[in-house]
Amino acid sequence: MMDTEKTSESQKSRRSHISHKSTRSHRSSRPADARDPHGSPADEEGKDDVAENRPGPMEVLRHARTQLAELTGMTAESVSSFEQTQDGWSLEIEVLELSRVPDTMSLMASYQVDLDAEGQLTGYRRVRRYERGRADAHRAGGR
Repeated sequence: MMDTEKTSESQKSRRSHISHKSTRSHRSSRPADARDPHGSPADEEGKDDVAENRPGPMEVLRHARTQLAELTGMTAESVSSFEQTQDGWSLEIEVLELSRVPDTMSLMASYQVDLDAEGQLTGYRRVRRYERGRADAHRAGGR
């Protein structure tokens, strides 16, 4: 009975491996003008593999906060804006620049942070400073 179970598991493993191979070969045999499910032109197989190896959004967020904190020496408190761009990622990170008592008087800053497709920081700049307890002035369009 044990031999039958081992043989059955072995056959399932082989089928799974074969089906995985056929999926790969099917993917690489797409015509150059084929489109992926998101509507963009399909790339060569090597480029598909690169896209699969890209970090996910949460990994990018964590890594961006860590890199900015290392470069500035300040605590990254939150991410207030995050979007994928053609070249990688663009984030706005809120940073504690100067701690004060009471905490509502602490000096905060927003940093625009740009990262490449792999999540490596390519540039940053401070876009505004404000006291933690102050709300933004109302802007046109609700922003």
